[in-house]
Amino acid sequence: MKEAETGFGAWMGAIQARMEAALARLLPQAQLAPARLHEAMRYAALEGGKRVRPLLAFAAGELADASAERIEIAAAAVELIHAYSLVHDDLPCMDDDVLRRGKPTLHVEYDEATALLVGDALQSLAFQLLAEHRIADEARTQLEMVKVLALAAGSRGMAGGQQIDLEATGCSLTLPELEFMHIHKTGALIRAAVLLGAACGRELQQNEKPGLDRYAKAVGLAFQVVDDVLDYDASTATLGKTAGKDSKQGKPTYVSAIGIAAARRLAEELRGQAHEALKGFDARSRRLGELADFIVLRKF
Repeated sequence: MKEAETGFGAWMGAIQARMEAALARLLPQAQLAPARLHEAMRYAALEGGKRVRPLLAFAAGELADASAERIEIAAAAVELIHAYSLVHDDLPCMDDDVLRRGKPTLHVEYDEATALLVGDALQSLAFQLLAEHRIADEARTQLEMVKVLALAAGSRGMAGGQQIDLEATGCSLTLPELEFMHIHKTGALIRAAVLLGAACGRELQQNEKPGLDRYAKAVGLAFQVVDDVLDYDASTATLGKTAGKDSKQGKPTYVSAIGIAAARRLAEELRGQAHEALKGFDARSRRLGELADFIVLRKF
């Protein structure tokens, strides 16, 4: 069946299966020394999650006619950064959670020291993948891809957003302040997934790049808004992680800032912005549009 004729569910399932196989291949084998660390890295990164970031990378890669072999490396690098962030976020010194993706968090299953090292090792492996595989036509493009991921993961991206989140615990944030936090904490890595996927193929036209960036920012914020809604009204069993923990810890969320109904409306507005940003593209943007719908309409 041709790619264009494949339904979204089948396409998503195929990408998720491909990424599971790619991550299993790219991660160190569990029996290699130090075996406990490698086993724990695989525990953190395999058999869990919706792989939203890899899905976005593959969808963006379609715009640039990128090969799947290239995209899966870029997508794996982003997913390893995401996996490391979850391991560290769950530590007692951060969110202190015991459940992730329906199984014990890594520091519970292993120990805190191992969890710290797993996060470090997953982050290092992400950049190793970008350095040792040819995933762009030009060396300068691939170097820029390394920079995009580094910025998304660092103090001006995900790590910085987490620091803002820690400082905001017990405080009330305005909507612009909340948006600023999540542009960094959640949105930066989602944006990186989109940009890296597109960078694996032909260079986009100058008039195409702003639209793709607007799309990435809209779905990045929408993802967090929906996460806040689900944390409020979904069960632990459904989420695979502890429900209602943010409100119990006094963390500012879109629900606490503007209420559940307004948060749902905001998610829909961001979904509309994502679709609007894709209007300058042809049918190859289909999967990006479908992913915007999936992110906002998901129930788990």
